[in-house]
Amino acid sequence: MDNKITIRSDRKDDYVFQYKGEDVTLKAGSILSIADGLSEVVLPTCVMKIVKNLIVIKDDAK
Repeated sequence: MDNKITIRSDRKDDYVFQYKGEDVTLKAGSILSIADGLSEVVLPTCVMKIVKNLIVIKDDAK
């Protein structure tokens, strides 16, 4: 079973989230993949769109 997820940033600034308890910086406009799914990922509140295994990070929630 493929648990891989992809996180894409559509933001103008960097987005910091936690993976396995460590801060990870997703640079503005970049993409990263996580092989073992969301079980170890904490995404701070923001506007996001989720399509299958793709999470698109938008601007901060207002």
